[in-house]
Amino acid sequence: MALRTLNAKNAAALDKDLMSVGAYSLDQLMELAGLSVSQAVYRVHPPSRGRKILVACGPGNNGGDGLVAARHLFHYGYQPTIYFPKKTGNELYERLTTQLKNLDIPFTEDFENTLKTTNHVVDAIFGFSFSGEVRDPFKEVISAMENTKVPVLSVDAPSSWSIEDGPPESGPGAKFMPATLISLTAPKPLVKHFTGTHFVGGRFLPPSVAEKYDLDIPDYKGVDQVVEVGVSK
Repeated sequence: MALRTLNAKNAAALDKDLMSVGAYSLDQLMELAGLSVSQAVYRVHPPSRGRKILVACGPGNNGGDGLVAARHLFHYGYQPTIYFPKKTGNELYERLTTQLKNLDIPFTEDFENTLKTTNHVVDAIFGFSFSGEVRDPFKEVISAMENTKVPVLSVDAPSSWSIEDGPPESGPGAKFMPATLISLTAPKPLVKHFTGTHFVGGRFLPPSVAEKYDLDIPDYKGVDQVVEVGVSK
């Protein structure tokens, strides 16, 4: 199944619509996104394939989605570890990290050494708002994900990729191709460069909003929050 894409400008506008006319709070959208991410992980890497999950979180909403996903993964029986080097003083993120600490989920400052003993990685560093060059401390992290044989699932975008144009021509991420991508709400134009397993998670999208942005609503099955899809070229 091929779906139409949503560029960065419209993705930001759509989020605003969801929080105004859609009456969703940021907390709700982050919870739904993180739940979708956790289900995608379960689909491609069930606990029987290894329970140790390393979740790399950036400072923005993409990182918040990763924090939520880690909580759900814990309750599915995984053993998540969180890499979250650029913590903010935002009250929402403080609550999300407290929820993880209440479950005794460990945080690490050493991504590369933790990667050596993990079974799967969730890349929740940069989302659709990313642009420009990758800065420290994420240069080494993206290079590590680029070169590891551990499977990586990226949230909304492989970190370092341009939302419109895909991987950078050089530098960290130029050869980064995660095994799995989960597009939140709708695929972004970068998916034309992606060759792995692709999911969409956006079951909360009202038909009126989908129509406004000329988006497809995929056929979610049962209680699934994700669906595996292709993308129109």
